[in-house]
Amino acid sequence: MRSEAVHRALIAELAAARARSADRVPRVLDVGGGTGVWAVPLAASGCAVTVVDSSPDALATLRRRAADAGVADRVRGVQGDIETLADLVPAGEVDLVLGHDVLEFVEDPAVALCSLAEVLVPGGAVSILVSNRYAAVIHRTLAGRLDEARELLTDPAGRLGSQDGGPGRDRLLRRFDGPGLAGLLSAAGLVVETLQGDGVLSDLIPGSASTTGTGNADTAAELEAAAVGHPALLATASRLHAVGRRNVGPNL
Repeated sequence: MRSEAVHRALIAELAAARARSADRVPRVLDVGGGTGVWAVPLAASGCAVTVVDSSPDALATLRRRAADAGVADRVRGVQGDIETLADLVPAGEVDLVLGHDVLEFVEDPAVALCSLAEVLVPGGAVSILVSNRYAAVIHRTLAGRLDEARELLTDPAGRLGSQDGGPGRDRLLRRFDGPGLAGLLSAAGLVVETLQGDGVLSDLIPGSASTTGTGNADTAAELEAAAVGHPALLATASRLHAVGRRNVGPNL
């Protein structure tokens, strides 16, 4: 169930890219997606995909996965990170950029988003997937970890252990909320066209309820599909998904 809404948004975006440039395959950049979870299926759908990742081990997994899927000729792995993106990918050449589970770890998400926007063709889009701070609060509250819930709610970055002056207890540098994420995209010059949840209700369903019988699984999937774009439920989503588009501009 998780990421189905994200997958549908990407497929729609690739269809738009094909409509813009019917004479070539869509060009996709996946930043931080080294093992190819998103890249290989996109290549299998006919895209040319470049993956930028700092981990040589992840890129090795990417190469094996692409070869096994028969798309090695459509997937290129490049070692690097979002801070060096301008040196690795030419500006204005990518139809779709994936920045999934990236902004939580960079030093400056605003600068990072500007780097992602810079490589887009006019009319191209950035897909961003990030951890939701309010969902983290809800999950810890339901688990009885009330001190952690309070800390996540009150910490400016939505993280654990950042107020004690030490290295912290949290692997993430920050978590996001919907308005904050939309504001970052807008500040990078992108028009926010999609803001939805991933794992809106599915992550709140007890395991036994979602796996007991095909009917329950189907109902859970339908419930999640109905909930992903509901503004009132956005705070419960484990992750937030946004799509921001680079304007074509009056002279293009």
